[in-house]
Amino acid sequence: MSSSSLPLFRFGIIADPQYAAIAPHAAMDRYYANSLAKVAEAIEVFNGEELSFVMTLGDVIDRSFASFDDILPVYEKLRHEALFLLGNHDFSVSSGHLSEVATRLGMPSPYYSFSRHGWRFIMLDGNEVSTFAPPEGHPHRALAAEMLAELQARGARNAHPWNAALSDKQFTWLSDEIASAAAAEEKVIVMNHYPVHPPSEHGMWDSERIVALLASQGNVVAYLNGHDHVGNYGVAGACHFVNFKGVVDTESENAFAIVEVHADRIEIRGFGREESRTLPY
Repeated sequence: MSSSSLPLFRFGIIADPQYAAIAPHAAMDRYYANSLAKVAEAIEVFNGEELSFVMTLGDVIDRSFASFDDILPVYEKLRHEALFLLGNHDFSVSSGHLSEVATRLGMPSPYYSFSRHGWRFIMLDGNEVSTFAPPEGHPHRALAAEMLAELQARGARNAHPWNAALSDKQFTWLSDEIASAAAAEEKVIVMNHYPVHPPSEHGMWDSERIVALLASQGNVVAYLNGHDHVGNYGVAGACHFVNFKGVVDTESENAFAIVEVHADRIEIRGFGREESRTLPY
């Protein structure tokens, strides 16, 4: 292999295990309990590769805080760093546990960033302004109800209670992170649970401002997400938007990926139902 065909680094991606010890929802083709075996199978593949980390793009569980006790030990077999971000179903827990979800997943905070190999990775908390994640009585809940009502009145396709938005504070933080990455000559990959592009019924309520920001910055290469289990792909500006397929779907077929970052492109190697793609930059 010539050095140009070797990636600078690689990382693993898992989206939407949505594990719970419950019966399948056959009409939706969701097999919640089977995600334990599927995540274990993905980890076996990841352990055979040199990876910088493995990111799970939210919805680790489908419901019940106790579900974390079953699925998180599966990740202990991973020989690489296991990283997480928050999905809507991760908050399908009793109200007393809402503030404990990020800590249970070992996250430094609900949204965070880190730099590796000359790249900045920015993890968003897409649930911040929602009708389910903030504690009862939090202003973000009231704001979410307002935003949702406004979108519903407009007949917006993403006007659903299972979607959400960033706070203005987090949006400013995202913008500042991209700017500081540019100053450090770092390329950027943003990750979130929710899609923002192409527009869909699963999109963030504030997708437009997020897409406008990412598409206008020359150092933002890709935005990776889950949430819409059938998967999707689009481009805005020079930014690639990749929606990974959900692990929970189908009785036995898996879906996960290894992302290989090269000097001029990103190669996504899909396993199971996940598609392989080449994203030039």
